[in-house]
Amino acid sequence: FVLSRTKVGLHLRAVGENPATADAVGIKAPSLYKHYKSKQEIFGAILTELKTGYHRQAAALQMNGNDAMADARMFSAASEEELVKIGMGLFAFFLHDDYAKKCRRMMTVEQFRDPELAQLLSRQYADDPLAYQSAMFAYLGGTGVLRQYDPGVMALQFYAPIHMLLSLCDRHPEREGELTALLEKHIRQFSSIYAKEESK
Repeated sequence: FVLSRTKVGLHLRAVGENPATADAVGIKAPSLYKHYKSKQEIFGAILTELKTGYHRQAAALQMNGNDAMADARMFSAASEEELVKIGMGLFAFFLHDDYAKKCRRMMTVEQFRDPELAQLLSRQYADDPLAYQSAMFAYLGGTGVLRQYDPGVMALQFYAPIHMLLSLCDRHPEREGELTALLEKHIRQFSSIYAKEESK
């Protein structure tokens, strides 16, 4: 129910103004304000649905998904194989989950027409992931699990290639096998570079 309602919100601008955009990303365009009183309510519903799906997937991978310190403690005891499994599992969720995929595509198209959608896209796919990972790397560096470098830069080095691979998979789905193999290599190499010898 929420999914069908928030699909309406996804096209705050595209509905009525650009129906072709709605068709291009696979979202129907019924009456915009049938279920919501304002843009803020629509954006709130989008974020709620995105977070619900993400936390469901995180729980399936034995992660908290929201508490960086709790996940950092879990990662500190994880093997490289477990790290790869978690990383690949989260990537597959964002790539294949129907709602997450349509949200990302719609916001990518509409970000230049609606500043609030641009902020939502930046928060969902840049600011929040980088802050979460920075906090984790700070903890893991401080406890001796990883080499101690600037955690913000470490987060950028880890996350930016993953975001790029996700974008490439969106544009070129026929390359998914090639790109996910590269993702696995990226996770393993990052672990090899930053893990302390006694932690490997």
